[in-house]
Amino acid sequence: MIIDYLDGSAPADFQADLCIVGAGTAGIAIARAFAGSSTTVCLVEGGGLAGEDRSQSLYEGDSTGDLPFDAATSRMRVFGGSCTLWGGGCIPFADSDLEPRDWVPDSGWPLRFADLAPWYERAREFCRIDASHGFGPGAFDGPPPRRPLDLDARELVNFIFARSPITFGEAYREELHQAPNITLLLHANVMELESSADAKVVTGARIGTLDGRRGRVRARHYVLAAGGIENARILLLSDSVASSGLGNDRDLVGRYFMDHPRGTIGTIRADEPDRVTRPYERTIGKVRAPLAPEIGLSMEAQRRHRSLNARVHPFAVEGQVPQGIRALRGLRAALRPAVRTEATLLEARLCAALQNGPGGDVATIHQGLAINAIRLGLNIGDVIRAVGQKVADRPTVRSDRVELVGFFEQAPHRDSRVTLGADLDGLGLRRVRVDWRLNELDRHTWRTMTHVAGDSLAMTCDGRFEAAPWTRGEEAPALRGTAHHMGTTRMAEDPARGVVDPQGKVHGVDNLHIAGSSVFPTGGWAFPTFTIVALSLRLAEQLRALL
Repeated sequence: MIIDYLDGSAPADFQADLCIVGAGTAGIAIARAFAGSSTTVCLVEGGGLAGEDRSQSLYEGDSTGDLPFDAATSRMRVFGGSCTLWGGGCIPFADSDLEPRDWVPDSGWPLRFADLAPWYERAREFCRIDASHGFGPGAFDGPPPRRPLDLDARELVNFIFARSPITFGEAYREELHQAPNITLLLHANVMELESSADAKVVTGARIGTLDGRRGRVRARHYVLAAGGIENARILLLSDSVASSGLGNDRDLVGRYFMDHPRGTIGTIRADEPDRVTRPYERTIGKVRAPLAPEIGLSMEAQRRHRSLNARVHPFAVEGQVPQGIRALRGLRAALRPAVRTEATLLEARLCAALQNGPGGDVATIHQGLAINAIRLGLNIGDVIRAVGQKVADRPTVRSDRVELVGFFEQAPHRDSRVTLGADLDGLGLRRVRVDWRLNELDRHTWRTMTHVAGDSLAMTCDGRFEAAPWTRGEEAPALRGTAHHMGTTRMAEDPARGVVDPQGKVHGVDNLHIAGSSVFPTGGWAFPTFTIVALSLRLAEQLRALL
């Protein structure tokens, strides 16, 4: 059942076998694994069924460090989590992502691909990826709609990823609502995990609303599944018994914060720039491709250059848009009036902040129906020619240039961390402070990828590559995050090196577990969601045995 905790008629306190904090990707996957079982589950979500500015404000915080970071726009507080806005990209890790690398300090997972493969199988089902799309270490199988470029495998490799056609909140909301053993609490914000006198057992989750309601969820086992930042924040806020925060005896909670820094590494100018971009477009016509390639740095190149992992995506930047096409786009926009609700406006703002393309595309002129209809009639030849181009699988508007956007693995850095600031949020809790730092290995990686990818891809279209000045150290790094928050409760066998063990249990706390990318020791370049789901389903199976 679904209960809005803002409703004063709802109970203040709840009892369950399992309490899951956060109804995003990880929380929904774990809760669904128990649907219809004898285990009672309380799934606690701080947001509602749709985005709300008031709930979103609880994510605001401070930023320090080497790169700007906006904690309020890099995630979404809502049932379904930040994947409410995701693009659906799924790809497994390879052993090269999981193994220690002697040139990458603090690298290496306590798991290998063989440990994750059965759970990737289940994750494929959860993400509703067609079973015909097989996968192996680091990639899905099968040809994408367009053949990718032939690349020098010593330097660059085409990795195939799959597209999930769903958002998890929408796909699984009714199933969770109908499950008799699952209670989904909305607008119930976890303020602290209470513990026994020796801080070895969680005894309750103290919850509250922005309207002042307070209560507790008591359970046998607890799972933090609130995201790469909020998982660490909740542990640090849980300091009534353990003064430095629950599970933080070794001062590791919040450390090793990582994202996938991204930025435009340069421009390719050529007579036929679309030869580079067309194979990597993720939609064919108006349909999202179920499989698509990405260009990644080969493992051989990583070893030879002693760099981190990285990928690059070529984006076509349109040249002059013909008048008829501009009019047609304007007409379509006028016929699709925007639905301006609080939720849609919030989602639009977050999508703009998380835009993964280079930006700066030619804007469409939005005018009235009548003016655009007249312009379309006067320039109908432009549309006819565009139809012919589309039938021939060519771009309807000629590209002016290609902008290469790099997405980089980040080295684990102990001093890149999430802490608590001095300011308080609407619940009276200390807001988050993110100190996001880069090191010389990060800088070496983007310089390497710029050199390797820029020249190689320019050769495929007889073009000329111009590196962005920041990649040469002539300007401050023009980088921002990708909202892939990782590392803050990293996984390790040794409690001196990680917050959770290989099963996802917090070291030293008997009944507390963590799900999500906060447990990743390293992040590779891969989209993290597929691995988040796999690890969550693996944790659910372990919890089933315990319960």
